[in-house]
Amino acid sequence: MRAWVLLSAVLWYLTGVGWQRSSERTGKGFIYGRPGHPVKIYVKLHHNSPILACMDFRRAKKETVDPTYLWIGPNEKPLTAYREPDYSYQMAVRFTTKSCEGRYNDLLFRVLKKILDNLISDLSCHIIEPSYKCHFVKIPKHGLLHELFIAFQVNPFAPGWKGACKDSVDCEDTTNHNILQARDRIEEFFRSQAYIYYHDFNKTIPAMHFVDHSFQVVRLDSCRPGFGKNDGLHSNCASCCVVCSPGTFSPDVDVTCQNCVSVRIYGAKSCA
Repeated sequence: MRAWVLLSAVLWYLTGVGWQRSSERTGKGFIYGRPGHPVKIYVKLHHNSPILACMDFRRAKKETVDPTYLWIGPNEKPLTAYREPDYSYQMAVRFTTKSCEGRYNDLLFRVLKKILDNLISDLSCHIIEPSYKCHFVKIPKHGLLHELFIAFQVNPFAPGWKGACKDSVDCEDTTNHNILQARDRIEEFFRSQAYIYYHDFNKTIPAMHFVDHSFQVVRLDSCRPGFGKNDGLHSNCASCCVVCSPGTFSPDVDVTCQNCVSVRIYGAKSCA
């Protein structure tokens, strides 16, 4: 997970040249402004900032004697913290079954959850909010079949998850890396179920088996308390979780900051 700081700054040149937009960055990390317009600079939290060159790219290639410039930095502009969202995954699969009645459906559901939990436990991830429903499904040339529609969420904050961060300052990098691995393992597990169905059962097909191509996965984003997304205000970083500005707050892992006129600080977690 990455956390970012947006430093809004204005670089004004007192040289009489025309105003242009944007800025330029070289492969070595040098930031060059363009005269007379705000320059947005992203600095990764807990890392060194880029080098801010107080001239434009064209002048940097020429010899300059006693250049005149003025850099207006963070003392006159708000400092706004960003971080990437925490990832989790909503997944859904289907299994055939003989009937919507009986204990075997519940047994399959509980065994499947246990298998998936064990599969990702070393990544400090776990299965949450599992559920299933049994439905009649009409299949062309097969008539009506009973199927279990199983849904669950893969979450990166299993008990003891902070221990996986060790000395990492940005624990978000670790948890997001782990949840991506967990997603891949579960996806591979269900691919193997489809392979077994087509190659190992031969003519004897069990009544309860994975329905091929039924695996679905959707990423869910959440922001830490005090942060939220605002793609209208920060369209150049729409997927980032931005610190809640004065007048707003976020008490939980929602993705938006809520309005609260009494809040006077950045990053408020309550409306007080």
